[in-house]
Amino acid sequence: GMDGALPATSPAGLSAYVAVSQLLGLTLLVTTGAWLGRYRGGVAWHSSLQFNIHPLCMVLGMVFLQGDALLVYRVFRHEAKRSTKALHALLHGLALVIALVGIVAVFESHRTKGIPNMYSLHGWCGMAAFVLYLLQWLLGCGFFLFPGASFSLRSRYKPHHVFFGIALFVLSIATCLLGITEMLLFNIRDSYSHFVPEGILANTLGVLLVAFGLVMGYVLTRDDWKRPPLAEELALSMDFKTLTEGESPGGGS
Repeated sequence: GMDGALPATSPAGLSAYVAVSQLLGLTLLVTTGAWLGRYRGGVAWHSSLQFNIHPLCMVLGMVFLQGDALLVYRVFRHEAKRSTKALHALLHGLALVIALVGIVAVFESHRTKGIPNMYSLHGWCGMAAFVLYLLQWLLGCGFFLFPGASFSLRSRYKPHHVFFGIALFVLSIATCLLGITEMLLFNIRDSYSHFVPEGILANTLGVLLVAFGLVMGYVLTRDDWKRPPLAEELALSMDFKTLTEGESPGGGS
C-alpha cells in the first residue's frame, strides 16, 4: 500500500484523504470563479456585478474555510491542544467574516436593483446557517478558548459542539446547492434544459460541492482518525473516566 509514503504519526489513508479534500476545495473555488467570470461578467463591489461577490464569498467562507477549520484536529495531531484550538477558532472566524461580506453584497445588490430579500428557501436556509454558525463560534470560544468553563461543563458541551459543527457544514453545502439552482433559474431559465455550457458548469460545481462534503464527512467521522489525546490531556481526564468513553488511553496501535 501507500503506508511507506505516509509519516508514521499519521494513520494510513488520512493524508491521502486530506490531500483529495484540499484539491477538491481549490477546484471548487476555481470553478466558482470560472462560472462568474465567464458567464456572469466577473465581480466588482460598486456596480451591477456586486451580487457575484456573494456566491464567491459563500463558497470560500462557508464551505472551503469552514471545512478546513473542521479538519484542523485531524491534521495537527501532535501539536499543543491550545494552538490547535486557536487555529480552529481563527479559521472559523475568518470564514464568518468572509461570509458576512457575501451577505452584505447580496443585500446591497438587491436594494440597488429593487429585488426583495429573504423570500426564498435559499435565503431562509442561508440566514439560518450564518446565524447558527456565528452562535456556534461564540459558544465554542466561550467554552473552549477562554478560561472559566469548568472541565465537566466543557466535556458535557463538547458532543453538542461536534455534532452542530458537522450539521452546519452540511447545511452550508445544501444552501449552496439551493443557491446555484436559484441563480440558474433566474439567469438561464429558458436555455437551462438544453444542456448549455453555463448550466453544465454550474451543475458540475454542485457535484463538486457534494464530493467535497462527502470526503470531509468521511475524514471527520472515522473514529480511528480522531486526534489522539496528548499526555497533558490524559493527565487531566484521568479523574473523569467517563470522558475516555471506555477506551484505553492512547491505545497503542
